[in-house]
Amino acid sequence: MTEVPNDELVASAEAMLHPHPVGGRLFGNVASTLVTETGRFHSGVCIDTGSGTGFCAEHAAIAAMVTAREYRIARIVAVWRDDEGTLRVVPPCGRCREFIRQIDPGNIDTEVVLGPRHSLALRELLPHHEWPSGRG
Repeated sequence: MTEVPNDELVASAEAMLHPHPVGGRLFGNVASTLVTETGRFHSGVCIDTGSGTGFCAEHAAIAAMVTAREYRIARIVAVWRDDEGTLRVVPPCGRCREFIRQIDPGNIDTEVVLGPRHSLALRELLPHHEWPSGRG
């Protein structure tokens, strides 16, 4: 697995933060960066829409990765700046966790950065992820 320090991934995601208000919503106020098993970085930002058609920053980063014909995520992080301007690392929502898993079966071992010195494998954040075998 590609070893990229948490602070390097966080800094890469932070560089993508450029909040833009649109009709009472914010675009780009959460950013995500991932590094693939080949060492390439891909980033994206969230788009919050009132109709529910928006997407999370992790989705945008993953879309950039898939566009580049890569599918295995070694590490991923998302960041947000609170009202006081403090940078926060935020965990992926349930939808993003499942999205990461479904892009490639090996992504169940993706390291999810949860803080400057803390990360967990996706399998630890998404327990009971396997479909039932049909055998009772």
